[in-house]
Amino acid sequence: MDEMPTMSREEFLAAMRGKVDEAMGDVADAVNEAATGRIIAESEEPVRDAFAKLRQEAYELALQMRVDAGEASFPPSAERQDGAAVSQ
Repeated sequence: MDEMPTMSREEFLAAMRGKVDEAMGDVADAVNEAATGRIIAESEEPVRDAFAKLRQEAYELALQMRVDAGEASFPPSAERQDGAAVSQ
């Protein structure tokens, strides 16, 4: 089996920057919104959830970008004039 092409690391990082900023903002908000004396108890779960969401989004995007890179390496299918694919 041929090796699947890799995704662009730079494109992945660029695509994730906004999501990372959003997650860090959620962490800051959770810590700031927690009551004095209960910062850990009240912020731990929202922080964990923010990182879990970021982890899932990052992994899904990375997988999709790798698949897309693989699909882009294949030549397009030949098509007839009516738009149907031609078997080869």
